[in-house]
Amino acid sequence: MKKQLICLSFLLCNLLINAQKSDFEGRWDLEIDFQGKKAPSWLEIRHSGHATHVGRFVFAFGSARPVAEITIKDNNFSFIIPRQWEPEGEDMKLVGRLNNNTLTGTITYTDGSSIPFTGIRAPKQPHKALYVEEKPIALFNGKNLEGWHADREENQWQVNDGILVNPKSGANLISDQKFRDFKAEIEFKYPKGSNSGIYLRGRYEVQIEDNYGYTPMDIYFGGIYGFLEPNENAALPAGEWQKYEITLIGNRVTIVANGKRIITDQTIPGITGGALDSKEGEPGAFMIQGDHGPVEFRKFLVTPLN
Repeated sequence: MKKQLICLSFLLCNLLINAQKSDFEGRWDLEIDFQGKKAPSWLEIRHSGHATHVGRFVFAFGSARPVAEITIKDNNFSFIIPRQWEPEGEDMKLVGRLNNNTLTGTITYTDGSSIPFTGIRAPKQPHKALYVEEKPIALFNGKNLEGWHADREENQWQVNDGILVNPKSGANLISDQKFRDFKAEIEFKYPKGSNSGIYLRGRYEVQIEDNYGYTPMDIYFGGIYGFLEPNENAALPAGEWQKYEITLIGNRVTIVANGKRIITDQTIPGITGGALDSKEGEPGAFMIQGDHGPVEFRKFLVTPLN
């Protein structure tokens, strides 16, 4: 009996050792050199069972995608991931190294080119239960594009009869002012089949899409793209005015869509594809996605929280 207890204790100790947290585990804000520009990316690494590591990865665009297995040896790690919205070609491979709590390495793109990256741990974003509401700010004045700028030279956004209009796919629209914690009231409308989104702090996309009647998903109306699924689909039919009431404190978000609470105080794990940057610890601008489909806005009211 004593021998059996000793063997059992030894086995349990081995299991605990094998399941111990690796230095690689956690969430990482990445920056990549992609197509001649700096672009944000994101990686999560966690252990699964005794000795396997799995994760999630966000490239410069697209949604968070699962990583089936991450190989870790000494200070090096690697994984292979199928393409999502990337051009046809080979699966992408990421190879990196951890040194002084910083990740460095390369991504082999679908066309075989090499994309360097660096990464730091995503900062903790404390959630405050008590806050003071400051004076609301009307980011859209109903007259012109004052307070906003486009992310490229050609700007198709316009104001018609007090409505902010994106008539066709083109530039994204970015607020000049940056925010940390806030409440936002946003009223919008889109035509049938259209697709847009609102990036909170320029990093976390709340999806806008014609998904009326669909089963709710994180890539559909009201979801935090690729991460948080609404508890119901509150979308109205295309062509009707709709409303989001969004509260973001730290990285915890609450969304009320058309009077229905669809996400309640949920943690956003990391940046979504298409973000402006991966600097999660800093204030950020609002970005309205204009490179997908037509959309209109008649209200964009932001109340900072301190």
